[in-house]
Amino acid sequence: MIKVSVFYPNSESARFDMEYYCERHIPMVRAKLGTACKGAEVERGLAGEAPGSRPPFAAVAHLYFDSAEDFEASFGPHAGEFAGDVPNFTNIGPFVQVSEVAMPLDSAATKR
Repeated sequence: MIKVSVFYPNSESARFDMEYYCERHIPMVRAKLGTACKGAEVERGLAGEAPGSRPPFAAVAHLYFDSAEDFEASFGPHAGEFAGDVPNFTNIGPFVQVSEVAMPLDSAATKR
């Protein structure tokens, strides 16, 4: 399984419209990716390492695919449209990381 994570770094001047992101951007992305996208999660940053501190990321999104090839084939044709929608919800330049899921979330629970 491949996880594509999109990190939106937080700052004092960061603007991020979570409602737009969750209700319009992510559904549009999921529709364009089709069945290649196996799931999606969106996280809102609440705090950093110290209680009450600014979270390092305003938001993080995760998209799941069976393979890097599935991600590339489904994402590539729509990359421009996805990027064009970014100003509608944020002024943050995101970072993207493609990762291989080495241990699925539920595997940790079964090892106890």
